[in-house]
Amino acid sequence: MEIIFAERAKRDWDKLDNKIKNQIRKKLKFYLKSTNPLRFAEKLKDPKLGMYRFLIGDWRVIFDYLENKIYILRIAHRKDIYR
Repeated sequence: MEIIFAERAKRDWDKLDNKIKNQIRKKLKFYLKSTNPLRFAEKLKDPKLGMYRFLIGDWRVIFDYLENKIYILRIAHRKDIYR
């Protein structure tokens, strides 16, 4: 399993403070160690943002899943992600 960050997700990541980054990094590692990381994800109704989301505390990680790779598209606080 591989994680690939889109440019927008890299910019989102760079804006986060280290405490939040560690929380998200730890949870993503946990999900990836699972045999099926999609069981922790929710399929999005509007595919314009992405196919799936992970809920990590008050943060949302929007991603696509193709060919055993997770393409992270956005990372943002729950109040801002869907705007």
